[in-house]
Amino acid sequence: FTMNVYLFVYDLMQFCGHSWIFTNMIIRFMTFGKDSLADTFHSIGLVMRLCQLLSVLEILHILIGIDKSRLLPRFLQITERIIVLFVVINSQEEVQGKYVVCVLFFLWNLLDVVRYTYNMLARMGIYYLPLTWLNFSLCIPLYPLSVLAKGFAICVSLPYFESFGTYSIKLPFPFTFSIYFPYVLKMYLLVLFAGMCFIIRNLFSERMAHLGTGNIKNKRS
Repeated sequence: FTMNVYLFVYDLMQFCGHSWIFTNMIIRFMTFGKDSLADTFHSIGLVMRLCQLLSVLEILHILIGIDKSRLLPRFLQITERIIVLFVVINSQEEVQGKYVVCVLFFLWNLLDVVRYTYNMLARMGIYYLPLTWLNFSLCIPLYPLSVLAKGFAICVSLPYFESFGTYSIKLPFPFTFSIYFPYVLKMYLLVLFAGMCFIIRNLFSERMAHLGTGNIKNKRS
């Protein structure tokens, strides 16, 4: 019971954070139009970073057994966001004003508002079939789109990492070893798209497990 209350509070906090971001983005766009897209990161970036840092707890939840989700898919999804948000976007001010950041934040928060709403109700044993369907169906088209947006954000950032030398390291003598960070990002692109295939397969299996004919009948009853 205590763990259920803790998880409910965690989901509620995440729901409030992502709902605020999502609502803020929509209101700003309706008010200022395309002009609002360029300063999306400066307007909501702090709350977005806090929410993503808080999501690291989900890995701990799985490790200690209070969350029955699979570890590897969730780990990959969380680390993808952490790397793109903190390493790529947060470190390059020139990237923060790109439209792709707004697109990426919109996709992330749309998915998370639905997911944390479903999780909160599930903690109380409440299952609405439309919400269950939305939670396990919406991610299948939107997750690949978010991966494409992440890849595009990385590609956009490469010229800035090359010109500013951010995170590139050249060790002094006697070490003849250096790390050129744009190469690291290019290799990470391969990992990102390889991981996408694995996660999409996991999303389909989760959808089948929760929306199979037998499960739907049980939840209706």
